[in-house]
Amino acid sequence: MLKKMCLWVFCVLFFATPAFAKFNIAATLPWIGSIASEIGKDKVRITSFVKPTQDPHFVEAKPSMILDVRKADILMYNGMDLEIGYLPVLVESSKNPKIQTANPGNFDCSKFIEPIEIPTVVDRSMGDVHPQGNPHYQLSPKNILRVAEGMAKVLSRADPENTSFYLKNFSSFKQRLQEKQKEWSAIPLRGKKFLAYHKFFEYLASEFGFEIIGYIEPKPGIPPSAGHIGKLIEMIRKTKPDGILSLSYYGQKEVNFLSQKTGVKSIIVPHDVGETEKVKDWFSLMDQVLKSLE
Repeated sequence: MLKKMCLWVFCVLFFATPAFAKFNIAATLPWIGSIASEIGKDKVRITSFVKPTQDPHFVEAKPSMILDVRKADILMYNGMDLEIGYLPVLVESSKNPKIQTANPGNFDCSKFIEPIEIPTVVDRSMGDVHPQGNPHYQLSPKNILRVAEGMAKVLSRADPENTSFYLKNFSSFKQRLQEKQKEWSAIPLRGKKFLAYHKFFEYLASEFGFEIIGYIEPKPGIPPSAGHIGKLIEMIRKTKPDGILSLSYYGQKEVNFLSQKTGVKSIIVPHDVGETEKVKDWFSLMDQVLKSLE
């Protein structure tokens, strides 16, 4: 009886092992984990640090995050200093050689994109300016396609036996994106004008042909004063924008006040995967963002 039980345990462990031999991917943001899941599917295990309702500019390192990074085969992050407040602490504290800077398991998504708004000079008087450019590129289809291709390549290098699997998944991702682009391009956004709370929509505006005519923040990361709000009310009444854009984690008070004073609609735009029940992956994120602007 004991021999049969030992044999049974051995068989369970032996045959179960491959099912759990997945690559551990630690992703800072939900949208990164979503795309990594599209490329890696059942061969990867995704852990995301930042909740979809959080402001990604203000995240604190936690012991649980350090443990996840320590177990990670690949660390994937937004880059462009968006995670500067906590990611270096996680990387250093993890003591994981795979994901240290310049090693194959350290995957900076921003290395694959075409950044915009790179400042020539940076000082504190300019507010919360990112020296490497605007880091909010997750609503840029052309840049996300490059990121997805980069993920397919890094997974192929880490797991060469399944290269064809990852490349096939990327090909499917690319085809789906091209089909969605046709659908998205039919949405009448070209020529529209919006006021925004934060410099979050610039990549989206560039690719879909609408204009951001001003910002509620006088400088990035700086709350507006009463005087600045007064000037915005005058500007809104003159320019008559199609809406005032904000995100769920900040700016609601100011946006609602401006909307009430001017009659211009306030629009809360989802910013990451999982923020609402309808935003289940990156594609549905784009669907909901563009629908909200329409």
